[in-house]
Amino acid sequence: MATMYSETVLTVRHWTDTLFSFTATRDPGFRFISGQFTMIGLKINGRPLLRAYSMCNANHEEQLEFFSIKVADGPLTSHLQKLAVGDEVLVGGKPTGTLIQDNLRPGKTLYLLGTGTGLAPFVSIIKDPDTYERYEHVVLVHGCRTIPELGYGELIVNNLREHEFFGELVADKLLYYPTVTREPFRNMGRITTLLETGKLEADLGLPRLNKETDRVMLCGSPHMLNDLHQFLLGQGFHEGSHHGAGEFVIEKAFVEK
Repeated sequence: MATMYSETVLTVRHWTDTLFSFTATRDPGFRFISGQFTMIGLKINGRPLLRAYSMCNANHEEQLEFFSIKVADGPLTSHLQKLAVGDEVLVGGKPTGTLIQDNLRPGKTLYLLGTGTGLAPFVSIIKDPDTYERYEHVVLVHGCRTIPELGYGELIVNNLREHEFFGELVADKLLYYPTVTREPFRNMGRITTLLETGKLEADLGLPRLNKETDRVMLCGSPHMLNDLHQFLLGQGFHEGSHHGAGEFVIEKAFVEK
C-alpha cells in the first residue's frame, strides 16, 4: 500500500464563495518535483476519500499548501472546505504529474497557462529557482471568470516580488498576466482567444508564440485544455510526456472535485 501521511492544517483562507486555500504540516519524507500533484483527502465515515491536488508550495518549503474549489455537494470538497486549523488531512506519499521541466525541451520563454484552480501547480513552479535558471522569461497567465477569483494568484506573485531572495530573481523574468471573462478588467478574454489573436504576447511585449523558443504548460478546465491543445498542435508544437520531451505539456489528471 502506498505511503499515506496524516498532516495537521496550519492555516485556512477563503478567497471567494467558491475558492479557498490551506497550508498543512509536511512530513520530511514527502518529496516532490515542482509542478507535481498527489492525492489528498479526509477520512469520511472511517474511510479515506482522496482526490488529486497539485502542491502550491515550493519543493524546498517546510509546509504544504493547496488551492481548492468548493462544491456544495462534492464528495470531498463539501467536507474539505470546512477545514479548520488543527484538523487532520491525508496526504498521499506518491506525487506524480506531467508538468515538470524534464518533459519540455530547452527554450527561452516558459508559458504557464492556467484557469481557476489550475493555477496551483504553477505556484510551485514560479517559486522554484531552477525555473528561472532554465528560461529568460516565465509568463504566468491565470484566467478566471471574475476579479475576486484572481486574489490568491495576485497575492502569491506580489509576495514573490517582495521576497528578500526571490524578489531580485523574478524582477525581470516573471511576467504575470491575470485575465477575466465576465467583468471589466485591465485584461479581458479567454486565454485561447488572447493567444489566437496575439494580444497576450503584444500586451507583454513579447514576440508571437513560437515552437522554436517557447515552451508551454497547461492546467485547467477540460474545455480550456482541449482548445489550447488543438491550438498548439496547429502551431506545430509537439506534446511532451515522461516518454519524451516536447514543446508543451498538459496535466490531464487534475480533478476539480
